[in-house]
Amino acid sequence: MEKIHKYMAKIRNLLKMTFMKVLLFLLLGIIMYATMFSNVRPEKLDLSLFSVAEQTIRSPITIEDKASTEKKKKDAENQVSDVYVVKKEIAQNRVDLITSIFDTASEVNDEIAEEEKKAAEKEAEKAEGEASTPKKIAQEEKLKRTKDKLTEGVTKEVSDEVLIALLQAESNDLSFAKDVTVTAINNIMQERIPADGVENAKKKVENELNLKSFSSNLKLAVVELGRYAIYQNEFYDPVATQEARQAAVEGVEPVKILQGQILVEQNQLISRDVYRQLELVGMLDNENSIQPFIGLGVVIIILLSAIYYYFHELTVSEDVKQNYLLVYSIVFVLSLLLMKGISYIQAFEYSEIVYIFPVAMGGMLIKILIGEKLALYYTVILAICGSLIFNSGITGTFHVTAAIYIICSGIAGILFLSQHNQRSKILQVGLFVSVVNILVILSLMLLRNGQIDLMEYGFYFITGFISGISSAVLTIGFLPFFEAGFGMLSAMKLIELSNPNHPLLRKILTEAPGTYHHSVMVANLSDSACEAIGANGLLARVGCYYHDIGKTKRPQFFIENQMNIENPHDKLPPQTSKNIIIAHAADGAEMLRKNKMPKEIVDIAEQHHGTTLLKFFYHKAKQNGLEVKEEDYRYAGPKAQTKEAAVIGIADSVEAAVRSMSHPTPEQIEDLIRKIIADRLQDGQLNECDLTLKEIEVVAHSFCETLNGIFHSRIEYPEMNNQKVKQA
Repeated sequence: MEKIHKYMAKIRNLLKMTFMKVLLFLLLGIIMYATMFSNVRPEKLDLSLFSVAEQTIRSPITIEDKASTEKKKKDAENQVSDVYVVKKEIAQNRVDLITSIFDTASEVNDEIAEEEKKAAEKEAEKAEGEASTPKKIAQEEKLKRTKDKLTEGVTKEVSDEVLIALLQAESNDLSFAKDVTVTAINNIMQERIPADGVENAKKKVENELNLKSFSSNLKLAVVELGRYAIYQNEFYDPVATQEARQAAVEGVEPVKILQGQILVEQNQLISRDVYRQLELVGMLDNENSIQPFIGLGVVIIILLSAIYYYFHELTVSEDVKQNYLLVYSIVFVLSLLLMKGISYIQAFEYSEIVYIFPVAMGGMLIKILIGEKLALYYTVILAICGSLIFNSGITGTFHVTAAIYIICSGIAGILFLSQHNQRSKILQVGLFVSVVNILVILSLMLLRNGQIDLMEYGFYFITGFISGISSAVLTIGFLPFFEAGFGMLSAMKLIELSNPNHPLLRKILTEAPGTYHHSVMVANLSDSACEAIGANGLLARVGCYYHDIGKTKRPQFFIENQMNIENPHDKLPPQTSKNIIIAHAADGAEMLRKNKMPKEIVDIAEQHHGTTLLKFFYHKAKQNGLEVKEEDYRYAGPKAQTKEAAVIGIADSVEAAVRSMSHPTPEQIEDLIRKIIADRLQDGQLNECDLTLKEIEVVAHSFCETLNGIFHSRIEYPEMNNQKVKQA
């Protein structure tokens, strides 16, 4: 593992060059292209008209079959019959016409009766007392007057016999005949009467009128008028017909050849229609097509650009960024190759073999080693690649089911792991992912609305369960490799190191309990301050637990462990005391290295005092009249290189100083903190880390808040003192 770590360190150093970064992304692109090349390469098919298909051929794309669409539109147009409309006003016009004929006859009869009456009265006046016979108007005159009142068109169509019969009828009979005739005509004319149905309608009205009781002459007249009134009322409407046909054409859905649709079954004859469809989807002339390869290249460039942008914007040191990039690349390539290998099982008719792929493995590894945001990026990119790799042999298509499954399973692992950031919990995460996998598979299969096959469902549920468990197992297996090989300190590793049962922490607790308590207090201060400035609070806390591990070598020489014992430094020369105190930083770093602790923890133990001066023993030596150099009484360093180490160094001094105060007030605590920070700045101890003045102010404020919360309960108020005096 040490050799791997050194090898990875060399690669990390190479990545400092822009050329090598470009080369890494180029290598990633080549691997992605190679794994998905066969999934977009057009099939080379030897097809000819009226030959027999050697295999089942599916459409690689969705495309409209315009020829079939046009044929469907023609059929729809031809199926629309001519539109005929009934003109209701014709019925009313014919009724009004017959009514006017009857009314004209009544009117003429009334006029003639009036004239005859007047003429009779005149004759009576002339020959009073003489009997006289009124002069009757001739029938021809009545007919003439009737025709004069009617239109020429009516008089030509209606015979004289009909008019004479109406003129000869009694008033009551004529009124009855009028009502019956008009009613019969209206009833018949309400029905559709096409051109070829007029005669039938005439016969219907004739039969209806024949059933009525009239005098023979009047019945003939009524029947003739009824037949005369019946007229065609249904006519062809070219505009409505065209609109109906246009609507039928517009209602035709385009005929589409769907992606994945079977164009020809194995051993089926390739007819003209099938041949046309094969040509339409580009299956006949696809050997020289480069479009799919260009499309795949563009997709890969987009995905790699997103990853490059993420790492470009990542606000971490260059060494950490290169480490992250290497880890991401290895995890992604491993997942891609594993996915490609599993996809070959589809040749054995397992169309949804994607369900067995350990999707959550990569997401959990990246979440633990790098962060949640990149893990989500990884999951989305893997889903896009998976939708191509698991496309069931249909070249150039996307397997949407695979993409949905990968996204759901991957995100489930990432989110659940956020709440259980411990190695022992990874298997629980795997079980949770298995449950999510089964639910996703069930929902996807139900969405197909097909027949329920319990054997098929059971098989896919088992694969989903295996996917979740294998993701957890592989994560546990690969995690030590990445942590040791890349020297990475994950949040999960930090949480494990913070366990009080860790051998080194138990050593501090049992051999130097005062140091242990001091370390916990410094951890509380550092954690809050680092979180406030955006640094790694968890790293600071765990680093504090181990930063004074070197004191366990000679615990009694440090004041926090001198409970009820004499201070040994009182009997030692300042030079010896100085050597013992300064040695604890180097001793602690050495002990941590021997126990193979992460480099970040070792650096904190080594750097937390920087090159500060041991003022007490330096001044003591000078008071003793010794010729001393200031550099001899300084820690060996190095100075703090990170924000976490700098904050811990300040917190270490602050905690020790405040603990030595008796009943400190908030003002005294703040003055002390600012004095210690000013000394550190003036001494140049913060020159080699990227801690800004603004962040230092935030750190000071955080220390004040934390320490005030710790020491406020020790302040005794006057009221409490008075009560104690009274009780005494």
